[in-house]
Amino acid sequence: MGKIVAIIREEMNAIGGVEIVMTTLQSKEIWEKSGRWSDEVVDNWFKTELKNGEKLGLGFTHDEMIVDILREHIRSYKDLPKILYQIQNKFRNELRAKSGIIRGREFLMKDLYSFHATQAEQDEFYEKCKDAYLRIYTKCGLGDITFVTFASGGTFSKYSHEFQTICDVGEDLIYLDEKKKIAVNKEVFTDEVLSNLGLERNSLIEKKSIEVGNIFKQGTRYPTLGGLTYKNEKGEIQSPVMGGYGIGVNRLMGTVVELLSDEKGIVWPESIAPFSLHLISLDEETKPDAEVLYEKLTKEGKDVLYDNRSASAGEKFADSDLIGIPTRVVVSKKAKLAGGFELKKRGEMEAKIVNNV
Repeated sequence: MGKIVAIIREEMNAIGGVEIVMTTLQSKEIWEKSGRWSDEVVDNWFKTELKNGEKLGLGFTHDEMIVDILREHIRSYKDLPKILYQIQNKFRNELRAKSGIIRGREFLMKDLYSFHATQAEQDEFYEKCKDAYLRIYTKCGLGDITFVTFASGGTFSKYSHEFQTICDVGEDLIYLDEKKKIAVNKEVFTDEVLSNLGLERNSLIEKKSIEVGNIFKQGTRYPTLGGLTYKNEKGEIQSPVMGGYGIGVNRLMGTVVELLSDEKGIVWPESIAPFSLHLISLDEETKPDAEVLYEKLTKEGKDVLYDNRSASAGEKFADSDLIGIPTRVVVSKKAKLAGGFELKKRGEMEAKIVNNV
């Protein structure tokens, strides 16, 4: 998961994001301003009461909190834009947590919040973020099957955008235009929406999918309710225009595992594999050679998982396929007699002998 986080962090920094950490514990008073403390509005809170009577909730998102924080940091149009993100555990009291880590009650999430002086500035950043998300999915091995999907914008805007990855076990249903590489979520699939987007119903293909990210234009709603304002160039009091952008890291990783696997186990893409090399020692006679190779590879800065267990070759190979590290290197008497080490890519059937790794 760490390498997925590194990719996300790199892309968020590239579009001007500044990483922060906010508290998971959420004050009731902050959320009452927007009405989202009420269980009738948000039904997935985990809430508790402290000994002093103060009521808190475990954060399911941080829109209201970031607005409250920025009241101390935004005074003028010169303080904008503000583009802040965090990568932090979220908690949602899902009644039907299922599909392993794809939908859980506790999960790691990247949530970014942007604040702008004008809607035009927010629109420009929104498109940059959209492009950054597509780069993230491409780097994680899902680029060819992940599509920008139009969904309901709720009370904020005409549309929001989801990023949906085609998957037979997905919970969502989308209608995809493969040529234009955009899709429409079933919840907004109407003739009016299709007309607005320039899509033809008969050119769309129905697909199951997993939502691996979403972005929203939130307007001035939360800043207004939270009392966040600034003075424009004319000295007039304004509310900044806000956007919210989320990626569930666990869900993204679970989607990769679901799609990029075979009957033997996981097939990790090189970019996000927990290790790049799986080094396996098969016998005591050549174990010193494996130790020397392990030291050499780690000194070169390579991520190596070293299996020197007292287990059979079959068991080690089966575990290697299950874990799914991209490249397997075997040190054995047979390989040494053949002139080196046995190297095999996870997605390939045949191994080859090499004298250097």
